Amino acid sequence: MFVTNSRFSQIDWLLVGSTLLLMAAGLVTMNSFTAENYFFSRQIIWVAVSLAAFFGLSFFDFRFLRRSEVLIALFLVTAALLAGLLFFGESIKGARGWIDFGPISFQPADFAKVVVVLLLAKYFSRRHIEIARFRHIFISGLYTLVPFSLILLQPDFGSAVIIFLIWFGLIMVSGVSKRHLMLVLFLGLAAAVFLWLAIFTPNQKDRIVSFLHPLEDIQGAGYNAFQSTIAVGSGQLFGKGLGYGTQSRLEFLPEYETDFIFASFAEEWGLVGVFLLFVLFGIVIWRVLRASLLGATNFESLFALGLAIIFVTHFVIHVGMNIGLLPVTGLTLPFVSYGGSHLLASFIGLGILTGMNRYSRISHREDLEHEFLGGV
Repeated sequence: MFVTNSRFSQIDWLLVGSTLLLMAAGLVTMNSFTAENYFFSRQIIWVAVSLAAFFGLSFFDFRFLRRSEVLIALFLVTAALLAGLLFFGESIKGARGWIDFGPISFQPADFAKVVVVLLLAKYFSRRHIEIARFRHIFISGLYTLVPFSLILLQPDFGSAVIIFLIWFGLIMVSGVSKRHLMLVLFLGLAAAVFLWLAIFTPNQKDRIVSFLHPLEDIQGAGYNAFQSTIAVGSGQLFGKGLGYGTQSRLEFLPEYETDFIFASFAEEWGLVGVFLLFVLFGIVIWRVLRASLLGATNFESLFALGLAIIFVTHFVIHVGMNIGLLPVTGLTLPFVSYGGSHLLASFIGLGILTGMNRYSRISHREDLEHEFLGGV
């Protein structure tokens, strides 16, 4: 049974409210450290643009995205942008990952993640019953390999990992066999060895080594991670108070608006604030997963799951590197970190999801799960 309701009735206001509070947490953290409010002012603009994109897209009927030719066109445009970055992209900290338009620059890798989710959702929605055949894992892997390789060559190790995890997560929920899963894990291990020997830059290797032995080079490769753990720990239960985060205010902790904004927030708000941040993010993931159960077809359900994978992997990796459990990869904290590209891409994904909800079906959860798993 398909339903179409009024323009605003299908917007998930609980989801929107949670993202607004997460963005507010990020804005407050940025504003408390920068006297001239540079990051705060620019982020306000990106918040407005992203929300406008979200509400605009939420009114669209996205059933046209089920057409293979539309998704292939999006995929080719994305691949062309990523390839062009290798020659014409702006180099920031040794990575050619940005397209510069004067006062504005954006990172195509963030939008590539959404496109990869759309493409793989389409592929697996047509073949979810046959996913036990290894050739479908192989073909979907080839699709993923294109953006993965182009992003890795920038080099942007963090975004490349997210692309891989999107593919891996979607083949898992699509019903891959255990035997094929072991083969995929073996190939992943072999790829990791190859990346270490032939692809990773010395700086990326230093980050991984500093993760394994963080105290060996505190003044060098391990400095950021060490200062981040100090900031998180110094927040204790209730934090130092808004604007009193010494690690960030005194510039011991670099990149506190982006890569280490969780540590900055934890220092000022403490464990209580971190708990609230986790709750808000949990609500976002819950609402996205709920949308997957109401998907009109497997395509919409898989898209929602892929979107959840993007948010969860970003969140886990960002928090993990801020507390010293994962290597520093430069990934943002969804809806909280400074940056227009990741914020706009996130709300584009949510806007597409909301648009899909307009033709979702009302059904029992057991029936939806039965169809999603292909009757298995």
